[in-house]
Amino acid sequence: MTQTTGWSDRLRIERLVWLLDQQLYDLPRRSRIATRREVRANLLEAARDVGTTEALRRVGGSRRLAHRYLVAELGDGPRHSLIAAAYVGGLTPLALNVLFDETAAAYRRGVIAADPHATGTFTWHGIGYLQDATTFTFVDGQVSQVGGGWAPLTFLLWVVGTVAAGRLWRLVRWRAGRREAVAQAG
Repeated sequence: MTQTTGWSDRLRIERLVWLLDQQLYDLPRRSRIATRREVRANLLEAARDVGTTEALRRVGGSRRLAHRYLVAELGDGPRHSLIAAAYVGGLTPLALNVLFDETAAAYRRGVIAADPHATGTFTWHGIGYLQDATTFTFVDGQVSQVGGGWAPLTFLLWVVGTVAAGRLWRLVRWRAGRREAVAQAG
């Protein structure tokens, strides 16, 4: 018996498809789009056959479905996480810049506290190995500063931290395995 799917049923299906898509960001874009289309088409067909509520119940939720797709595509072991890499890669510079700026501001406030009308050039050597020296030029308590950028070790730690947090070496192995599978199938 064919049932009609109204706009509220379609919204419920789209909600599940959207939630599923949000949980499949470790898959390549094309694979995610194909999965989205496949799930949407299957759910619409099932909704016409058994009703939307029953079709959604049989799927078992977006997390379980996403887990099945990820295992099928990437295997069941630990895998890379592009989202974790993006968080670490994006938030580390923000955190380090705040830290470096606050430490330089503390040095600047210390000089002003010692002499509110300071005049001269003062150099703060920064956080060892992570930051370049900062030069403060004071003229009657007014200050300008130059320097304080990231040292090469900071850039290296940022890249290593991003790769480690996202386990990106597994992405390279996964792509190599996919190429082998395509070559064997072709």
